[in-house]
Amino acid sequence: QVQLVESGGGLVQAGGSLRLSCAASGRTSVITHMGWFRQVLGQEREFVGSISWSDGRTYYQESVKGRFTISRDNAKNTVYLQMNSLRPEDMAVYTCAASSRYFFLSGSYSDTRVYDYWGQGTQVTVSS
Repeated sequence: QVQLVESGGGLVQAGGSLRLSCAASGRTSVITHMGWFRQVLGQEREFVGSISWSDGRTYYQESVKGRFTISRDNAKNTVYLQMNSLRPEDMAVYTCAASSRYFFLSGSYSDTRVYDYWGQGTQVTVSS
């Protein structure tokens, strides 16, 4: 099993920045890919971005490109989500997820079904 714990959420003004962390523990050797998702109450979970555990290649939802950056520290088993130029519409519960798959269909990184492990989430509130 893999456990994921997010941290770094909070309240920020529009235009501000936050950095979220997701620390993995347990059988971290099975992780091949990690993703960040967000969800607003009453809405579906939305893909934010993801990163390959091996080569660090990143993928982003169009609305966050150029504002959000995902990085990883393999030694610490931690993934980061740096969020800049935050907007009120970015406000959500942000959750990290880990996949143990070795093969992904094109574009499938955004599909919640390819992820096997999920964190509890951390709230990001953006005031206008």
